[in-house]
Order: sequence, then C-alpha cells, then structure tokens
Amino acid sequence: MISAESLLLSQFQYDLPDERIARFPLPQRDQSKLLVYRSGQITHERFSNLADMLPEKSFLVFNNTKVIPARLIFQKPTGAVIELFLLSPVPADRPITQAMEDTHSCVWQCMVGNRKRWRADETLQTEIGAIRLKAQWHNYEEAQVRLEWTPANISFAEVIHQAGRIPLPPYLKREATDADRETYQTVYSKEEGAVAAPTAGLHFTPAVFRSLEECGFGVDYLTLHVGAGTFQPIKTDEVRQHTMHAEQVVYTKENIQNLLPHIDYIIPVGTTSMRALESLYWMGAKLIYKQPDPFVLDQHYAYQLPVTRQPSPTEALEAVLQYMNDTDKASVVAHTSVYITPGYRFRVCKGIITNFHQPGSTLIVLISALIGDAWRTIYKEALANDYRFLSYGDSSLLIP
Repeated sequence: MISAESLLLSQFQYDLPDERIARFPLPQRDQSKLLVYRSGQITHERFSNLADMLPEKSFLVFNNTKVIPARLIFQKPTGAVIELFLLSPVPADRPITQAMEDTHSCVWQCMVGNRKRWRADETLQTEIGAIRLKAQWHNYEEAQVRLEWTPANISFAEVIHQAGRIPLPPYLKREATDADRETYQTVYSKEEGAVAAPTAGLHFTPAVFRSLEECGFGVDYLTLHVGAGTFQPIKTDEVRQHTMHAEQVVYTKENIQNLLPHIDYIIPVGTTSMRALESLYWMGAKLIYKQPDPFVLDQHYAYQLPVTRQPSPTEALEAVLQYMNDTDKASVVAHTSVYITPGYRFRVCKGIITNFHQPGSTLIVLISALIGDAWRTIYKEALANDYRFLSYGDSSLLIP
C-alpha cells in the first residue's frame, strides 16, 4: 500500500537552465550521451554502446505509436486564426488507428486555440492542394469537433498528413519544421495516433537494433498512444492530488506470449512503455478478481489492492492471455490513468531507458518511484556533464 507520507511538488523540482533544453536533435540519433545508473553507480557512455550496458537477458519493450500531424489551422475571413489540436476520436474508447481510416467525416475531441472567436453555429474551411476540409462544432461544451472533407474517399490519415502540422512539445518554443516529421518519430513507429513522441526511442537506429540482436537481447512492441496530458504540469502542492490523464493502449496476444518467458528481465524503453506494462499487470489483477471494466485503469487502483492479494506478474499476464483466448481476441484496447508515484510497487519493469524530464513533472515523479532520491544525484551529474535535456536530449539507463 502507498505511504501516507506527503509528497510535495517542491520535492520534484530542480533548476534546468534554458540553454540545456535540446531544441533540435543530433545529426545522428545514436550518438547521444547515455548515463548509466546501476546499483548506485553512475557511468557515462554513448547510446550506440547500449547493448554493452544492459543487464544479462534483458528484454526490451518499445512503444511503436506514431505521431500524427495533430495541429489543424483554419483562418476565418475576418483574419482570425483558429487552431484545432486533435486529442482523441469520439467516442473515446474507439481505437485511434481505426479512426485514422475514416473517410468523408469524423468527430474528434480537440483543444481549440482562439476558441472565443469561433461561434457555435459557424463552419470553418481550409484548402490544401486538392483537399477541402471543413470543421463544425459537434458538441460545443465538450469541445468535440466534426470534420468533413473532400475528396470523400480519402482517409483521415491522408487528410491530416496533407493539412496538419506536427505538434512539438511546448517547451521547445519553436515551430515544427519539415525535418521534424521524420526526426520526431522513432525509426520503428508504426501505429498512428500519438500527439507526442515516445522520446526515449528516438535514439534507436538500425545499427543499435543489430547490436541488440547480436548480443541476444529480445525485443517486443506494444502501442500506447501518447496524449497531450503527458505535458500537463502538476499544479497541486500535494503530488498525489494531481489528476492523471488517460491514454489509450493496445495489447496483443503476441505481446503477452512474448512477455511471459522474460517476466524477470523486462526493461521498458520510455515512460509510456513502463505505464503500459505496469498497467497490464493491474488489468490482469482486475480480471482475476472479476472486477468491472478490467481494461480501464484509474490512477488509484494500483494502491488499493493489498499486497497479500496481489497476484504474481506471471499470474496477472496469464489471466489476460486466458481472457483473449476465451473471447477469441487477438488484441484488446485499454485505457490507463495509472499514476506511478513513490510508494508504488513495480510488478513488471526491472529498470528503464529514458530521457531527462521536466522539473515538477509526473515523469520525474515516476523516475523517483523507481530509483528513489537518487534521481537528484543523477540529474545533477547530467547537468554537470553537459547532457542535453527533454525530448530531443540525451538518454539514461536506470537499473535500481
């Protein structure tokens, strides 16, 4: 059970000079620095040498979500500019990859920039090449927008790849360039639907994957569509009072079958992979105890089940596999709001490969849950050794 001790936001702050934020990627992805923290010791390496740094038998799990050009710009005849930031399809439980295949029209939950200039009865229009795109309010109060386009036979994915812009993190403080369409994607990105990249994976190259294979390390891919909530700062003084955002994740039967033989050696690539893996355990626990909505996980569930009632990781994953077999499903679409804070008991992940995160963020809180107060020493060491921070920055391998 979680500690009753208060967690104050001030405990997760550090001084990040603006010039240490990497606003552009390195020319070669795998030439980033790699800080290795293992058993309390810190060493400095190059990311291209990752395979030499991993514990024996490590099994890496990647998030293969793909960033979509989620920013749509409309200019009214008056000159006012309205920006739609696509968040999720409506209804929210609809698979995002399926929604990307829509033709003619669709409805999305959006953040709307300059909303006060867009009347409830007004239609916005824009043309990009042969595509004509219209936007109308579907539900004004809920910020749901209906989009329609011609030619009607092309997919929504094709529309936004023509009309949309890549949504870079706000802390980069710059507009996206054409180059970001490639560099702000992992080389293994596949399933469209994220509005932010799983940035720990940006360092991987075909050469790094070859070295992993040569060293006998296994890999697997799941899909968690990173939402805009990943950039939402903690605004409560007490960290645990923060409302954690939900994200859609897809687990396949093949995922479970690949994870089970390596259950003691799993290392996620990035915080999104870690959230997905730990959530999978708790969803298995909900199945075992026949609790409602097993594939919807709120932020508190992981702290409510007494340790004495928690199944083993193998039992939890086998419960999910059994569910898939019983229902003849090759995959399940789930939603997780799991909030990993100090006091959390990790059930699946044995470490993490991750970038350096913003002060006072839920991601710093997650790292603290894994390695304790050592995160402060690690970040101080990274700053002292000219590491580049945040999305386009350098990497770390953290093994508690």
